[in-house]
Amino acid sequence: MKSKLGLFVMCLFCQFVIGQTNSRKPLHGQVINGSLAIETGNVMNINANVRTFIGPNGLFDILARPKDTLLFTGMAFQSKKIVLTEKDCAQTLFSVPLDLVNVELKEVLVHKELKVKSLQGGSQGIVDMQFEDDKQSTPENKVMYSDQTIKYGTDFVRIFKDLKKLLRKDKEVEEEVISDIAFVEYAKDNFTKDFYTKTLGLKEDEIDLFLMYCSNDSESKKHLKEEQKFELIDFMINKNKDFKNAEVSQK
Repeated sequence: MKSKLGLFVMCLFCQFVIGQTNSRKPLHGQVINGSLAIETGNVMNINANVRTFIGPNGLFDILARPKDTLLFTGMAFQSKKIVLTEKDCAQTLFSVPLDLVNVELKEVLVHKELKVKSLQGGSQGIVDMQFEDDKQSTPENKVMYSDQTIKYGTDFVRIFKDLKKLLRKDKEVEEEVISDIAFVEYAKDNFTKDFYTKTLGLKEDEIDLFLMYCSNDSESKKHLKEEQKFELIDFMINKNKDFKNAEVSQK
């Protein structure tokens, strides 16, 4: 009897230790940039479904543990995704270097080579042409209900393929990073701001964070063709419900 009781106590102790090890603890961090002090923005822990704000001197606090994925977004810097390690969580102050907007990676997304390729030979050049209304006809169907998309929106699928070819030799740029940023740019280019602020009820400074949140789900890359706009809208509406349920912690 005593041996069984001892074994039971030992099991409880092991579970307690494991629970303490796996529990999330406050992560004290700071976002930095060599040329500009970052004092605004958002940080979200996707796994814990919590988010917080970046405050003065770039400081932030958020519950986290190793292997959690953090998203960083803001008006002044390029969005970033980080998967935490044991070393990151053990730091007294976790430092996160961020690039300002319009840096090299941002410029790559609109690299002139991508535009040149669409004008070379074949029928793609005709497909890409933009036609204007005349007295007898119009290229736009004004009778159908608007799906909040922008006319002549970016062909993400084709640009992403060209982008991968362009960056294939650049080992410093991970394909996952390109994929996330390209999705954000595609979604912002193909849907109006009213879709995000009025239909989804997001604040303007939450749009990038929400789109990064969506891009982390592999499902977001499955609805990127022109004829799949409604599927993508449905996907974002469903993701928005989860995004809105994220706990917002105040500093």
